[in-house]
Amino acid sequence: MKKAILKIGGMSCSACSSSLEKHLNKQKSIISASVNLVSAQALIEYEDNITINDLNNYIKNAGFISLGIYKAEKEEEKKKNKEFHTLLIFTILSVLFLYISMSHMIGVPTIQILDMKKHPINYAISQLVLTIPYLIYGFDILKKGIINLFHKTPNMDTLVTIGVISSFIFSIYSTVMILLNHVIYTKSLYFESCAIVIFFIKLGRFIDQRSKEKTQSAIKELVQITPDKTLLKKENKEMEVTLDEIKKDDILIAKPGMKIAVDGIIIKGITHLDEALITGESAPVKKQRNDNVVAGSINLDGYIEYSAKKIGKDSTISEIVRLVVEATNTKAPIAHLADRVSTYFVPTILLISIITFIAYLVLGYSFSFALEHFVTVLVVACPCALGLATPLAIVVSEGLCAKNGILVKASKTLENAHKVDTIIFDKTGTLTYGNLTIASIFNYSNYNEKELIHMVGSIEKKSTHPISKAFINYMKKNDIHIKEVNNFKNLSGIGISATIDKKEIFLGNNKLITKLKLKNTHESDEENLKKLGNTIVYVIENKKIIALIGIKDIIRDNARSTIDKLRKLNKEVIMLTGDNEQAAKIIAKEVNIDHVIADVLPKEKTNVIKKLSKEGKKVMMVGDGINDAPSLATSLIGISVNSGTDIATNSADVILMTDNLEKIINLITISKKTIKNIKQNLFWAFFYNICMIPIAVGIFENINISMNPMIASFAMTISSLTVVFNALRLKKIKLETRNNNV
Repeated sequence: MKKAILKIGGMSCSACSSSLEKHLNKQKSIISASVNLVSAQALIEYEDNITINDLNNYIKNAGFISLGIYKAEKEEEKKKNKEFHTLLIFTILSVLFLYISMSHMIGVPTIQILDMKKHPINYAISQLVLTIPYLIYGFDILKKGIINLFHKTPNMDTLVTIGVISSFIFSIYSTVMILLNHVIYTKSLYFESCAIVIFFIKLGRFIDQRSKEKTQSAIKELVQITPDKTLLKKENKEMEVTLDEIKKDDILIAKPGMKIAVDGIIIKGITHLDEALITGESAPVKKQRNDNVVAGSINLDGYIEYSAKKIGKDSTISEIVRLVVEATNTKAPIAHLADRVSTYFVPTILLISIITFIAYLVLGYSFSFALEHFVTVLVVACPCALGLATPLAIVVSEGLCAKNGILVKASKTLENAHKVDTIIFDKTGTLTYGNLTIASIFNYSNYNEKELIHMVGSIEKKSTHPISKAFINYMKKNDIHIKEVNNFKNLSGIGISATIDKKEIFLGNNKLITKLKLKNTHESDEENLKKLGNTIVYVIENKKIIALIGIKDIIRDNARSTIDKLRKLNKEVIMLTGDNEQAAKIIAKEVNIDHVIADVLPKEKTNVIKKLSKEGKKVMMVGDGINDAPSLATSLIGISVNSGTDIATNSADVILMTDNLEKIINLITISKKTIKNIKQNLFWAFFYNICMIPIAVGIFENINISMNPMIASFAMTISSLTVVFNALRLKKIKLETRNNNV
C-alpha cells in the first residue's frame, strides 16, 4: 500500500470536492481517498500496482486537474524562512563588504589587517572571497541574463549580468596584478559593485514574491461560502445530503439560519435572505415564490422550499471563483522602460567596447592598452545605476505608502496608479460604512427617545434580522440595558411582536398596518424617510402607531471630499452597485457622483469594467465585499478598504489600512511622483553614460582628459549613488492627508 497527497486544481465548491472524492473511491486500485476543498488536496491510499500518473488520470477523468505531489506546509514555510534568513545574512555581509572596500574613502577607521595600503593582497583577496557567495546567490540572475543575451532579447537581467561579469573579470585581473606586486591596482578593484547590485536585485524580488502569495488564500475564502450539506425533500421526507448528491430540479429546504446550498427558485414559503456575502448589500432581501435564491446566502427568518437550478461549477459563487482566477491570470504585465531601452543599450555598449579594442590594436597600441580601454568602456557603462533606477524608487515608494496606511501588494501598482482616469466605487461598505444605523426617528408617543429605543431595542434583541443590529449597537453605545420581553413572535415577511411592561408591541414594515387593520396617518413622514434612503420600522403599541424609525447605512465621513478631489484631478467617478437604483442615487447625490450603475450582479460588475477597459479607460475599482473580488482583480488597480472582507482584501492590489478614502489621492500622488523619479533616475543613468563613454573610449586624450578602470569604477559608483539619493527624495513627498492610525 502507498499513500500520496496531491494538489488539486479546478475545485470551486463543496460539490466539486465531494464528487471527486466519490469518483476516486470507486476506483478498484484505490483503497481510500479524502478530498479537502479548502486546502485543495487529495489524500489517497492506493495499491502498489498503480502509479502517480494513474492517479493523475483518475483525477483528470473526474474533470479536475492534478497539480502533482503536495509539499507539506511546514516544508513551504521552511523554504520561506530559509529565503528570509539568507537575505538577512547577505544584508549583514553587504554592510561588512562596503565597510572593507570604502572605509578609506569616507574617512572612517579601517580594519588594519585589510588596509588597502598596508596589506593590499589581504585587501584584494578578502573582497574576492566575499564576492563569490554573491555570485552563487545571484546565479539565477546571471544565468537568465546570459540566456536572454544569446536569444537577442536583453532585459534587466542582461544589464545586471554584463555589469557584474565585466566588473568581476577586471577585478580578477587587478587582483592578479596585485599578487604580482603591482599595488597600484588596489584602486582598480570593484568587487563590491558586483555584490551590491546582486543584493539589491534579490531584495526587490523577495519583496515582490511575498506580495503574490495572497491569490490562493483568496480562492480558499471563496469556496467556503457554500455549506457542505443541506436538506433534500423527497416523498414528503427530509433527507440530509451532500452537495454533490443534488441534481437539477431537486426540491431543497432552507430553515431559518441555514445557508442556501445551490442557486435555485423558491416554490414555497416567504423569507428574508442575507445576501451580503454575494451582493455586498447590508439590507436583507425579501424572497417569496418564483424568486431566485443564490448559493451562499443566509436564510434569516422563514421556511422555504426551492428548486435546484444551478449546481456545482454553474453556481454563482463558482462563477465568482472562476472570474477571480481568470482575471488574476490574464492581467498583462507591465513593460518596464528600462527593459525596453536595454534592448538597444546593451548591444550598443558591447559594440562600442569591441570597436574600441580592435581600433587600438589596428592603430598599433599594445594588447594591454586596448584591453584596458575595452574594460573601461564596459565598467563606465556598467548599468548598475540603470538597474537600480526602477526597483529602488519602487521600494522607497512602497515604504512611504505603508507609512501612510496604504498597503501596496505589487510594484506594478505604483507604476499604474497615476495612469488611472476612471475610478469606480462600490456603494455599501465602501462609500458607506456597511452597517445599518438608526438615522431618523419620528416619535408620536409620550416616551422620550431613549425610552422608546429602550423598549424597541429590547424586543429587537430577540430577533435575528439584520435590522436588529442597528438597535443593539445603539443601546450598547448609549449604555441602555435590555428590558424583560415576553411572548416574542416572528411575523414572517412583516415584522415581530412581543409583550413588554404588559403592553403589546408590534415592530415591522407598513404591512403591519394592513394586518392590524390600522389607519396610517403618517404617510408623509414615511415618504420623507424613503426619500432619504431609509428602511422604515413602524412601532405600534396597543393598536396605535407611536413611532417611525428610519434605518440606513451611513456615508463615510470623507467620501464626499474624496470624490470632489478626484474630480478636480479630472478623474471620472462612477458608482457601481448591486443595490436598487433609487437607493443608489440617494447616496450618489450626497457624495457628488453623477454616473450611477445599479442593480448589477458580480459578473455584470466585471463586464462593466471590461467594457470600460476596451474603450481605452484605465480603471481603478474600490470595493470591499466578496462580490467585488472579480471586479477588483479585473480592473487595472483594485483597492479594498480596511473594513472589507478577507477575500476582497486578498483580491485587491491595494489595501487601505484605515477607513480614510482620501488615501486613494495619496496613492495617485505617490505613483505620479514615483514614475517621475524613475524617469529622472533613468535620465541621469543615461546622461552619465553619454558623458563618460566618449572619455572611456579615449576621444579626449589629446587634451589630457582620460580615464582608466579605476576612475571608471569611481564614476560608476557616483552614478549609482546619484540614483540612490534621488530615490530617497521620495520620502519627502508632501501628501494631502496623513494617517493617524498607523
